[in-house]
Amino acid sequence: MKLLVVANQTVDSDELYDALRERTEQGALSVTLLVPQDQQSGLGTRVKSALDRLHAAGIEAEAMLGDVDPACAVIELWDPRRWDEILVSTLPTGTSRWLQIDLPHRIGRAVDAPVRHVEARTATARDRVTA
Repeated sequence: MKLLVVANQTVDSDELYDALRERTEQGALSVTLLVPQDQQSGLGTRVKSALDRLHAAGIEAEAMLGDVDPACAVIELWDPRRWDEILVSTLPTGTSRWLQIDLPHRIGRAVDAPVRHVEARTATARDRVTA
């Protein structure tokens, strides 16, 4: 299975990692993390952390930056010969700007591909809950 994963603030989240690990139970998994460009500090660190964690779990993974608009980023990059499915990782309902614009459904309609969704918390939010 080859997944295009769209994530930004949640790229290094436990929830996304767990969802990808679960997918490995169905067979080999190759992941491309598509991270819409933004001005957030620490983005490179979060992406590297996510890649290191996936590689340590035996998941083939790469990352690339895309357009600041996540729907445009996917539309510009989508190639059905390269990926089987899209996974959109967002912040929880109520705080997610991506869910407010109905991003998973917009992507699905634009590229006519299976799109799944996972809700996750940022590392900062996780730290506050466990502290």
